[in-house]
Amino acid sequence: MLRWFTRVCSALLMLAPLSAQAQDWPAKQPIKIIVPFTPGSATDITARTVFEQVGKQIGQTFVVENRGGAGTSLGMTMAAKAEPDGYTLLVNSASHVVVASTYPNLPFSVADDLVAITQLASIPFVIAANPRHKSVQDMIATGKKPGSEILYGTAGAGSSGHLFMELYRLTAGFPATHVPFRGTPEGMTEVIAGRIDMYPAPAVNAIQLGKDGKVNSLAVSSAKRLPLMPEVPTMAEVGLPKAEYNFWVGAFAPAKTPKPIVERLNREIVAALKVKEIADKIVALGGDPAPMTPAEFDAFVRKEIAINAEIVKASGIPKN
Repeated sequence: MLRWFTRVCSALLMLAPLSAQAQDWPAKQPIKIIVPFTPGSATDITARTVFEQVGKQIGQTFVVENRGGAGTSLGMTMAAKAEPDGYTLLVNSASHVVVASTYPNLPFSVADDLVAITQLASIPFVIAANPRHKSVQDMIATGKKPGSEILYGTAGAGSSGHLFMELYRLTAGFPATHVPFRGTPEGMTEVIAGRIDMYPAPAVNAIQLGKDGKVNSLAVSSAKRLPLMPEVPTMAEVGLPKAEYNFWVGAFAPAKTPKPIVERLNREIVAALKVKEIADKIVALGGDPAPMTPAEFDAFVRKEIAINAEIVKASGIPKN
């Protein structure tokens, strides 16, 4: 009996710090959100939009820290190594699952060292091209001409945009050269200037530029056309259904973050996504709110890791 009582007491003592930590959160200090992209990217805008509302709901300040580089793995590493106390979060895009295959020597496990909170939004890519390219088929024909060279930009080697562009060129059967940038604003500037041919832009970064005639939006990566860009065909509609690609934005926390904190964050984010003003802002980005439970999002992430690993293998993207 004494041994049993001792074991119970020991277990309670071990759980006490986590319980107290979860109860104290979120009043101790501002909450930092690491976004591994430059300001103005779709991931950055989504994070700021959603967590501004979450901050109002829980009476807390969220501070976004942009930490781009190495296909988002630099920011991911910072988040994975942070204290699991609920005061450091990560908002990443589909690039989150890509680096599991393109960066084999990461100092953390993508699947196990960052706990899934919820997906925030599904935001398709748009193939944004310099206006000299009139359509997907026009670009493919140009790429297949002897001596021609198609240059495409992305937010970094091994990013989700990199995989989408490789999936596109492989499916269409034309050569193209990858040119990495720090983020979407920099890459789109080069498209407009004509120094590169195309960029996989989240819809928000292509809508107005397309209206102004500075880029041609050739196709969207999703299975359906976007309500804000009804004139832009899907990959299936241009004859490349196997080139569809799922681009999303989601929230994560360091592994071992107390479960009550993860569950509270999930509830608050889901509630924020139901606020009409927030949902409308995500739709204005060319996306859709996509709330999930932590378990659903974890299963989704693990499945996406496997899908993107197959694309990496097929494309022969060198590992970093």
